[in-house]
Amino acid sequence: MDDYPALNLFWTMLWFFLWILWLFLLFRVITDIFRDHELSGWGKAGWLIFCILLPFLGVLVYVIARGKSMTQRDVAQAKENEAAFQSYIRKTAGTGGGGSHADELARLAELKDKGAITNEEFEKAKAKVLS
Repeated sequence: MDDYPALNLFWTMLWFFLWILWLFLLFRVITDIFRDHELSGWGKAGWLIFCILLPFLGVLVYVIARGKSMTQRDVAQAKENEAAFQSYIRKTAGTGGGGSHADELARLAELKDKGAITNEEFEKAKAKVLS
């Protein structure tokens, strides 16, 4: 380790870190190319070829040219994921389409008033809703 000074080790680690960072950016750009629904198939192929044949220049130009729309797609995807998650929670919890307890009780009272269910059936159903 005496023949490899600490400054050289620092520079080596810095270049390694920057290389890993660039790889993440490259994969992020390639993912964004395929995720963009507004870009035609030929446009996707062109950007992909540009990023593969001239990777540093291709990624740099892509981020400069389409960086803002890249962020907008990220935000839209996050909102879509959040909406899907909230929908799943509502569906799983049983509050999505069935209505609240008050709606269910109102429906039961209406059925009792119409004579569709007896008073005993109404009380059993009410106890079930409230439990």
